[in-house]
Amino acid sequence: MRRLEAHEFPLHEIFSSDYVFRIPTYQRPYAWRTDQAEQLLEDLVGTLDREDDEPYFLGSIVLVKAADDPVADVIDGQQRLTTLTILLAVLRDLSPDVGFRQELDERVREPGSKLLGLDPKPRLALRERDRVFFAKQVQEAGATDTLGELIPGALTTDAQHAIRENALALRARLADWPTPKQIELAQMLAKRTFLVVVSTPDLASAHRIFSVMNARGLDLSPADIFKSQVVGRVGEIDAARELSYAEKWEEAEELLGRDDFADLFLHIRMIFAKERGRKELLKEFDEQVLSRFLPDRPQSFVDDVVVPYADAYERLRDRAFVAESFAEEVNLWLTRLGQIDNNDWRPPALWALHHKSNDPAWLSSFFRTLERLAASMLIRRVYATPRATRYAGVLRALEAGESLDGPTFTLTPEEQNETLERLRGPLYLVKPVRKYVLLRLDELLANSPGVSYDHRVITIEHVLPQTPRDTSQWIKEFTSDDRTYWTHRLGNLVLLNRSRNSAAQNYDFDQKKTEYFTSGNGVAAFALTTQVLTEQTWTPEVVRARQESAVQLLAQEWGLDG
Repeated sequence: MRRLEAHEFPLHEIFSSDYVFRIPTYQRPYAWRTDQAEQLLEDLVGTLDREDDEPYFLGSIVLVKAADDPVADVIDGQQRLTTLTILLAVLRDLSPDVGFRQELDERVREPGSKLLGLDPKPRLALRERDRVFFAKQVQEAGATDTLGELIPGALTTDAQHAIRENALALRARLADWPTPKQIELAQMLAKRTFLVVVSTPDLASAHRIFSVMNARGLDLSPADIFKSQVVGRVGEIDAARELSYAEKWEEAEELLGRDDFADLFLHIRMIFAKERGRKELLKEFDEQVLSRFLPDRPQSFVDDVVVPYADAYERLRDRAFVAESFAEEVNLWLTRLGQIDNNDWRPPALWALHHKSNDPAWLSSFFRTLERLAASMLIRRVYATPRATRYAGVLRALEAGESLDGPTFTLTPEEQNETLERLRGPLYLVKPVRKYVLLRLDELLANSPGVSYDHRVITIEHVLPQTPRDTSQWIKEFTSDDRTYWTHRLGNLVLLNRSRNSAAQNYDFDQKKTEYFTSGNGVAAFALTTQVLTEQTWTPEVVRARQESAVQLLAQEWGLDG
């Protein structure tokens, strides 16, 4: 009989000799971004600052593990275990206390034994492609001190880029802390931070557990609970109207589909509370939203909130705003916003579509302003908490009737300068940002607002290759310093409507133009790429001029005065 075990453990028992975690080769690589890593730290800090000894639960992990063997294959939980290891390693390397560093090092690595001839070894082994990198650049004592010296171009996988960026981001946040506070955080991690460990000795059983834990199935969603509360109360007030209000609710859900309808309530909570959620939706929605309508006005919640916001959500999602004028402009801004890598902009967008649909000119101006703010935060990699705080301020300003050129909607000089500096930097290395910026730039170059491409694949390519051959023309035209500086900047990047061809990427410029940067029908489809075809040579001077022109265009579009 297969044995399933599920127990709650503090992290000092998770990162101990009881477990030797391994990430199986078939698992996807580590992929958390800096905003997720920083959000984890933000949540931990929130618990720490409450000073009430409240535990912090990190959810569950699923392992394949025999009862008498510490080796555990991680089926679910890799992202959290890896990020926690990075956090412990950063705290270790920042500490001036030798003894404390040693204790933290023992959470990151099994210390080994000279007496028994056992070498230290990591408590977490990543997938084979990233295992040595993670052990050397993070898990070894002092490794994160020099991690920033690694050239991003030398990293071989996206997971290694993510590990480096997250370690540097966490280190930057913690480096200014006084030592006692760093120690308090480490102590809270060890004693008050818990994981539920679900383990089974059988791989097939572990995958079934994982599927059941993550399946949506027909389980009740928060929206279902809210429906029972609201429609049930309608029936208590007027039994004859209960069925009609149940039908209104269900029509709104059918309009969006079950998943989007569930997301709608997260956005409604934000619109009403105007602050980032701190607990589960079920725990906060009653207090922050339903308490305004129940017990006396359940019909109003359906008529004035659920139905109109579901309609606004459909228009937002499907870019289907309709009006006699400015409809095309509004839908184009919604298309651009839809390419941002988060949905935090949606609550103010929904508020605007609900409350200002009779003023399409204002909507067009508002969405231009919102896209500028969203693009700047994307480029600056503002993480979830300050991003939500900024949008909460936008919601308050909207309800107060603040002008769109008021301080809430505009970028500060510091934000403008930082946005410009990021645009001038090695943008290609920031994966969530590069495609958005290049598509916006291509739209501006094409001088065709909202230009879109019906391509199954859109890739970002370097003109000067990342790894040119030693005998190539590139080596003659660009010094080593030139290549380090220019390779990943806007001036050297183009868009293609095809998958990568690793051999062709390294062609010399003339051959690359004719065989790589043109489509089967002739000139490449993108304005950004067509520009390259008009160049006779590709030198640092050409890239510099192209870079300056690109940044100037984007600065003009987004009103960046730095």
